[in-house]
Amino acid sequence: MNLHLENTAIFLTGASSGIGAAAALAFAAEGADVVIGYGQNQAGAETTAEKVRALGRTAFPLSLNLADPASLPHALQSLPARFAQLDALALCAGENIVTPLAEISPAEWDHVMTVNLGGPFFLVQALLPYLKEGSSVTLVSSVASQTGNAQHIHYAAAKAGLNNLTKSLARALAPRVRVNCVAPGVTRTAMGMATVPADYPRKNLLVPRFAEPEEIAACIVFVASPLCGFMTGATLDVNGGRMLR
Repeated sequence: MNLHLENTAIFLTGASSGIGAAAALAFAAEGADVVIGYGQNQAGAETTAEKVRALGRTAFPLSLNLADPASLPHALQSLPARFAQLDALALCAGENIVTPLAEISPAEWDHVMTVNLGGPFFLVQALLPYLKEGSSVTLVSSVASQTGNAQHIHYAAAKAGLNNLTKSLARALAPRVRVNCVAPGVTRTAMGMATVPADYPRKNLLVPRFAEPEEIAACIVFVASPLCGFMTGATLDVNGGRMLR
């Protein structure tokens, strides 16, 4: 399927591994040039960039600290001219810390909320001048935003915030920019595998297996593409039947 992304400029966060890295390659396979936003995993970002370039597309690794929103405008100053006007922004970065309710400290709460909710908001805010007319923003939430989770309450709450942030941003940026959200179930990534037992799919899912990063990435790219031009303010569930609405 032609998603009409040839020669577009895409900005990704969390692109050094997992779903973000898979999304970077999926965008590049559709003909897009990609900003590889990353946190601490520079080696992973460089690996993703090499794979994007192997597909014949431009890749620019960019260090971002979502835990420090005030640093984001300065980080964007190093963007090359190729990415001065963006066709799509996909916010794939996230951090999950499994901690029982009674053990969550104020510092841990603030960190998880900032990385997963505050950071994405302030990055969208900082990138407003870069988003073209007709561009799209895609947030990446989690099925935990809808089911809740007793072992990472702060993460689930932050992701629920992303679902509502999607609606609010869609209203604020219409009609110039579309804003949508993809809410994955547990995915075969390092973070995903650290949060649930091996028998989780068999006990909880209608599709009794973990999602692959490439499956979630395909949904992100599709939602971000012009083929979804009439879709905004929506959250797309990709969770193997864990949560039905």
